[in-house]
Amino acid sequence: MSGDQAKRVEAYLAACPKDVRQRLQQVRGLILGVAPDALEWFSYGIPGFRLDGRPFVWYAAFTHHVSLYPMTTAIRTAFARELEGLETSKGTIRFPLERPLPVTLIKRLVKARVAEIKAAA
Repeated sequence: MSGDQAKRVEAYLAACPKDVRQRLQQVRGLILGVAPDALEWFSYGIPGFRLDGRPFVWYAAFTHHVSLYPMTTAIRTAFARELEGLETSKGTIRFPLERPLPVTLIKRLVKARVAEIKAAA
């Protein structure tokens, strides 16, 4: 990640309340744990990752949730059962702040996204 990109990601995280920042850092770590070759970047005003030179995933903080996207229709369909009770919209999956972060689910979603990127390459 370039110096400018790193500064933008760090500034975004630093601007979040401590509890939200910790949750975002956890999501960030989960993504890197699944896709260690992914490169961090900052676009659309939020932090994200590129994989194999292509946009891969973004994560963001909001008032009542953190989001992960893009999760394609194929991914949302494949994980429909696990996503029950979570709000989804146009490729976004929202994880409410008042509930524990579903670590295993996030890892599985990111793995599915890696598979999509690799298949499209």
